[in-house]
Amino acid sequence: MFSSYDGLCSIGELAEHAGVTVKTVRFYSERGLLPEASRSAGGHRRYAPGALDRLRLIRSLRTLDLPVREVRRILDEEDEEADEAGAAAGAVGPGSVLEDAVAGQLRELGSQLKALRWREAGLRLVQECPPGERADRLRLVGAVTAPPSTDSLARFWRGWLPARMPAGATSAFLEVAVPQPPDDPQPAQVLAFARLHAFATSPCSGAEQPQPAAHRAAGARGSAVLYAALAEAYELAGARMRLGQEPYGGEALDSFVDAYARAYDSRDTPEFRRVLAGQLAADPRIDWYWELASQVVTPPGGRPAPTPGSAHDWLCAALEAQTALAGA
Repeated sequence: MFSSYDGLCSIGELAEHAGVTVKTVRFYSERGLLPEASRSAGGHRRYAPGALDRLRLIRSLRTLDLPVREVRRILDEEDEEADEAGAAAGAVGPGSVLEDAVAGQLRELGSQLKALRWREAGLRLVQECPPGERADRLRLVGAVTAPPSTDSLARFWRGWLPARMPAGATSAFLEVAVPQPPDDPQPAQVLAFARLHAFATSPCSGAEQPQPAAHRAAGARGSAVLYAALAEAYELAGARMRLGQEPYGGEALDSFVDAYARAYDSRDTPEFRRVLAGQLAADPRIDWYWELASQVVTPPGGRPAPTPGSAHDWLCAALEAQTALAGA
């Protein structure tokens, strides 16, 4: 390929063949990515023919925005595989280092794209709101990172749940209680999440929120059993809510009442249901959280997505209607 008597080329010739600058070739050489074959009598770098393919590979990897340290690891793995298999130097194989590097870069790029989409939706939110509301919108949106973190919401619930509740039960509850921000949000969803973050980080949040009587009665481990059983009831109720059905008695309500009966070490009787309905009506509520959580995961114009809070309200309404009918 090279016309010199020894089959080697100078740094300038290599740069010309690869379509890059001499400065680029020198940069990769000095960082050990592009080994030189020898030096001329005048101390100038000389490169073997395989350097051209290697340089082109380096440029391809750098075009994918892989950092130099990852390029070095990929090249080292390629060299090892070539030595072991007798493959031609510079051949690109399905090395695990390359696969890992590309996968990592895709994850990073996905996070960057998500952040850009959130910033775009946040800017549109400010642009489209009435002038008198812009200061408030800027304050809300400016308090949330892009892409947004749900750590503040998780901290809110960790403070609200019974102390010393088993970690597994806490994690299971957080999975359904903390809404995951959409990758490509609309301005209304950005506003809902910003308001949710403000609510969760307000001075009266977490442990300062009043807790339902079930926390005191069941204790930490009993509450874990309670919430696991309630999750099943909420799922059953959510299926009916997605169908647009009004609250009514049935499997979902029976599962709901049974969860409390087990927590209170009692039996599901008409009297228990009457007392439970009164207690749940008097329990503190966090309706604003659940309303915002539904807005975060529901695109504008779509049917509101059921949340544990809205499912709880649906079941309470079903229980109230049933006990009222029984007492009539």
